[in-house]
Amino acid sequence: MSVELKDIIVALQKNRVRISDHADEEAKVDRFTFDEIYFSVFHGEVIKDYPGNNPYPSCLIFGRAFSGEPIHSVWAYNKQNGWAVIITVYRPDPELWIDARKRRIL
Repeated sequence: MSVELKDIIVALQKNRVRISDHADEEAKVDRFTFDEIYFSVFHGEVIKDYPGNNPYPSCLIFGRAFSGEPIHSVWAYNKQNGWAVIITVYRPDPELWIDARKRRIL
């Protein structure tokens, strides 16, 4: 089962979000605030689904920070309780991504 962007957005709106330690660390390293990470999700798009991830399906979301720079964030969603988990967040490396949306074949 794929994660729907609308479900992640509803979880954000209802403050039903868990931030993993890894996502918290990566946000600090890349100097992203969670306000701009959430903004990137509200205006973003799912660019990769991971329906088989455990314990919950997850997805990679492409969005933009307040400054317009690209942000990738990986989210899991628990459909049973309506909670979202941000697993990681990072700046997509232009050597690995085309327009921050499509993975380059190396």
